[in-house]
Amino acid sequence: MNEVLKVISTRFSCRNFTDEPVAQEHLEAIAKAAVESPSAMNLQPWRIVAVTDRELLDEIDSAIMEGLKETDQNRYDRMVARGGKIFFGGTAVFFIPTKIDESNPYTNIDLGIVSQTIALAATSLGLGSLICGYSRHGFKGEKGKYFAKRLGFPPGYRLDLAVVVGHKGAEGSPHEPDMSKISYIA
Repeated sequence: MNEVLKVISTRFSCRNFTDEPVAQEHLEAIAKAAVESPSAMNLQPWRIVAVTDRELLDEIDSAIMEGLKETDQNRYDRMVARGGKIFFGGTAVFFIPTKIDESNPYTNIDLGIVSQTIALAATSLGLGSLICGYSRHGFKGEKGKYFAKRLGFPPGYRLDLAVVVGHKGAEGSPHEPDMSKISYIA
């Protein structure tokens, strides 16, 4: 099987990471892959902020849990049942702030592309990854402004998504592809 297709078919949402740090060369390779992602009209409406500071990640993780509890009790309870950590102990998180620009209707598509690129790059390096939409819950209000400043988000950018990366604590299974979603028209 082609190596790219193998990476795509074996990637899974990792929710069990070891505390082994991700090598700097891997962080740089993943970040470079991210900025090589395509975007509509090549606007690249995102920034890539790779964070490995454990204390900061734990602080953000707690704020996300607090924000989730305030906005969605069911999802909060689900995360508590899974251990109460949004980042599941991942040793690196790639935060992807995007430019707030109502004239660009493709920002969310571009965000999806860049997050998938990060996840696939991590998988190709033997690492686990988890695309984390819940991360936005820690970036609201005054606490959100504090984190945005701490992470160096440019003015006019907001966080909607992050990708957790780290060494897998256990192997997982990719989701079962639903082949009924495919149609061929000749």
